[in-house]
Amino acid sequence: MTSAKAPTPNFPADLEKLFGLNKVSYKYELSKEELFHEAIAHDRGRVRRDGGNDEQKAFATKLGVNGPLVYYTDPDCTGRRTKDTYAVKWPEVADEIWFKADLNPYDPEQYQGLLKRVIQHLNDKKATLYVKDVYMGSDPSFAVPYRFVGEYATHAMFVHNMFPKNLQGVQDADARRWTMLNVPSFVCVPERDGCRAEVAVIIDTRNKICLVAGRADYCGVNKKTIFTVGNYLLPKEGRLSMHCSANVGSKNDAAILFGLSGTGKTTLSADADRRLIGDDETIWSDNGLCNLEDGCYAKLINLDKEAEPVIAAALSKPGTIIENVPPLPGKTMAECHPDELDLNDGSLAENTRFSYPLDANPNVMPNGQGPHPKTIVLLTADAFGVLPPLSILEPKDVMYHFVSGFTARVAGTEVGVTEPQPTFSACFGGPFMAHKPNVYAKLLAEKMEKNHARCILLNTGWSGGPYGVGKRMSIKLTRALLNAALNGDLDHVETEVQPTLNLKMPKSCPGVPSDVLNPRNTWSDKDAYDAQAVKLRDMFRDNFKKKGFAAFGIEERI
Repeated sequence: MTSAKAPTPNFPADLEKLFGLNKVSYKYELSKEELFHEAIAHDRGRVRRDGGNDEQKAFATKLGVNGPLVYYTDPDCTGRRTKDTYAVKWPEVADEIWFKADLNPYDPEQYQGLLKRVIQHLNDKKATLYVKDVYMGSDPSFAVPYRFVGEYATHAMFVHNMFPKNLQGVQDADARRWTMLNVPSFVCVPERDGCRAEVAVIIDTRNKICLVAGRADYCGVNKKTIFTVGNYLLPKEGRLSMHCSANVGSKNDAAILFGLSGTGKTTLSADADRRLIGDDETIWSDNGLCNLEDGCYAKLINLDKEAEPVIAAALSKPGTIIENVPPLPGKTMAECHPDELDLNDGSLAENTRFSYPLDANPNVMPNGQGPHPKTIVLLTADAFGVLPPLSILEPKDVMYHFVSGFTARVAGTEVGVTEPQPTFSACFGGPFMAHKPNVYAKLLAEKMEKNHARCILLNTGWSGGPYGVGKRMSIKLTRALLNAALNGDLDHVETEVQPTLNLKMPKSCPGVPSDVLNPRNTWSDKDAYDAQAVKLRDMFRDNFKKKGFAAFGIEERI
């Protein structure tokens, strides 16, 4: 096997100065092929709730190194540990950071004690740590250097997949670098360490550190934690970091699409006639749009390979990572081709995942960058059947609906269970927002005004009644509405207002029957629609009051 690259001259000294690591060894900037073999040989931990801490976590398929790495997380960490995510409450950020249920404050003294114990743990065991130097952001004028230091080769390989590498022209890299220390073998003691559980994911803004202590070994923690850091840093520089997808049309017309899970963000942004900037994390700066990442992290559960051919094709590519997917019954992983993995099996996790490079997509923008967007799309899937298929938003409406971040999910698929459940996630990515939501809303409104961008609220949910009664909007209708907005066909169209929700609806749209544009028309029982609209309005109002948005300077629009 090829040996690791020699560290940069100041590399070990930097880590000793930052952490006090002095008895560990490093494997620095290994190739993906090297990390593949390292992961299979050395990544050990718990993969079953009743299992030990030394079980194999990474496996090869029948394709070996020429195919994906299959990785199993701790069964208690098949997604982000939101309740165990913290930011150190240093005095200088105590009033700046938006502390909440999924970004909790951590006592500085207890954090310092925990960090010392983690370092002592690594020094005592003479740990071997994998190190990757990458960047958060593809624009070198403001990209943030990101150094991953961790116990699992799989995590280092994931970081290599997901972030830009070898950017030229990044200034003051050493001074601006953030470092993640990811130590799954450490067990936190809540009574001693000041955390909630045996796991803690902590952002330290003063020292530019992300500490992952404990079995938070879901690969996404290495992405979403640093994204939260970007959401803290970039708005302070006048740059808007967004949880959204972005693409560019043939007329160099960019669009960004915000949306929570199940709203169609990934499907709608994957348009054969438009080039992809990114599918999850995007930055809007004075230079235009740029991808924060260099990879994709797609959900795999119940994947329709015909509907998602790009993901299906990438499953067999070398250097990719498949997370928590078992082989088909009766097969071992070693004799299983990636096409024979059971993508419908949610026994290990409903949140099965796949990490692959951005260039696996056939039509992407060079360097993950694009122009200023012409169209902002806020996606929602209203299972109450109330919202119009498309609403044209004014700037104040944009701020309101952006901080609301509404969608509605169905309660389940059992017979008789038909009541939808509302979901509100501020800025369509609440857990990752380090500042109060008005910071992002104001930046969005300012950039829209400066760049003359339009905004629509696009509902991909139900029409003619709620879930269980009405029907979900067809993808054909949704695409026709979206394309009309992107083309500017709705810029000067005649409109009417949905009075209960104060939403401006187009009265006509190319390729769309006019009678569906006002949702009330699609309900056979108009009184039932009116009552449902009032119910949804009150949900919006309750969320606005509960989140205290008025105190942030956001105007209530419903």
